[in-house]
Amino acid sequence: MTVSPTSENTPTPAVEVIDTHGRLPEFWPRDVTFFANLLSLFFGNEGGTASLRREVGEIDSYGGRLVPIVNLLFHNPGNILVLPREPDPNLCAYFQDDLGLSLPDMHVMTREEFLQFGESVARDDAETIELVRELAGHESRWVDGFVTDKTLVNIAQKLGKQTITSEEGSRCGNNKLKLHQFLEAHGLPVVDTCFAESAADIPACARDLADRGFRAAVVKAQVGASGIGMMKLEDIRKKIDAFDIPAYLFHEGPCIVQGWLEPGCGGVEAICSPSVQIFVNETTVYLYDVTEQILSETSVHEGNVSPPPYLSVYPGVRDALFEQAGVAGRWLHEVGYRGTASADFLLVRYEDRHDPGVYICELNARVTGATYPSVIARKFLPEGAWLHRNLRLDAPLPGGALLAMFERGGYLYRPGKTRGVVPVNFNFGPDGLVHKGQFLCLAETCEACAEFLDIAQANTNVEWAVDRD
Repeated sequence: MTVSPTSENTPTPAVEVIDTHGRLPEFWPRDVTFFANLLSLFFGNEGGTASLRREVGEIDSYGGRLVPIVNLLFHNPGNILVLPREPDPNLCAYFQDDLGLSLPDMHVMTREEFLQFGESVARDDAETIELVRELAGHESRWVDGFVTDKTLVNIAQKLGKQTITSEEGSRCGNNKLKLHQFLEAHGLPVVDTCFAESAADIPACARDLADRGFRAAVVKAQVGASGIGMMKLEDIRKKIDAFDIPAYLFHEGPCIVQGWLEPGCGGVEAICSPSVQIFVNETTVYLYDVTEQILSETSVHEGNVSPPPYLSVYPGVRDALFEQAGVAGRWLHEVGYRGTASADFLLVRYEDRHDPGVYICELNARVTGATYPSVIARKFLPEGAWLHRNLRLDAPLPGGALLAMFERGGYLYRPGKTRGVVPVNFNFGPDGLVHKGQFLCLAETCEACAEFLDIAQANTNVEWAVDRD
């Protein structure tokens, strides 16, 4: 089922929506001080933050994914990237010397120092921090981060700079309940949904969804990321009174409880998970790429591939995805969000329908796990395909040694080639070695990407396993 944004229920467009057909938009003609405040994703929900630390691992080095793309997202010179940990110097050299990318100036501010910075701003004694004086004197005029929360707003004010998006726009743009309410109000298709004010309401929601024919359900906090803030409930037709729901899921208020779409239930034949990449500026919503999310059995993100192979099988699906993503992008603009985003969908093939159902399941109003590979891939190979995977090494290695293995085999990507691997980021363990990384493979087709990455693994003797984002 698809709904066009020109339907009578859809608001009159306030901004232009442009499908770039795989070409990158111009992004921001600005300079920025970008704080890699990944652990702010939950806007002060300490339970969600603790769960993210626990589940993801090596979290302090995830900000390194920003290193190759900050100067692509912000075109003016003089950008600063504030990271919780130094990125790998060998990887930075590869970005500059081999890919020809310019890199931002980089400073290190640990999560603890970032929070102390915010507290110092509240006490009005931040001038005592040397880095604050340095950042305040820098020519960059804008401040941005993964999310814009109260701490980032206060820091921007202290530095005499302006945030790119508002705190309210950032919170709303990442809020699943507000998105759901918007979709319903404007006639866009939604999955069967109940609302739970507290954990005590979950059994009633489960019974309701079981009566509608669902075998399982999912509880979603209003704000979540990377599978954190989401809990699947199995066998709701049998077990409806013994769900152990973490209290932090209700930090923002009521949770969404939705029927879990799955093959063999309700006439569903297969499920896919496309994602449309979005950029919102002051006047325009750009839709610049579409991917298929690679998800675990529990729907945790493990990578992306672009373009989704089923687009050639169902020619109308791309139009449906981009129509709904355009409507969602206008909503992001309306609530005050500016920047990169992803609209994640469920694509449902039904046994008795010719056309798949298309449902937006969430918006991620931030630099997402698909932003990095999409921006890099579409810069170097706009007409090609790409595959992005989170890979955990069986045996940790120094970053230089890992790069050298790919270099000796001729597998590293270089401009002008049609195939190659771009190590986007390395995640370090306490021993200072690379335990995990994000790897982007470019090639002519999705199948060629997967084959090339497998060959690179086999011939470099690097043993790895796919891991969560």
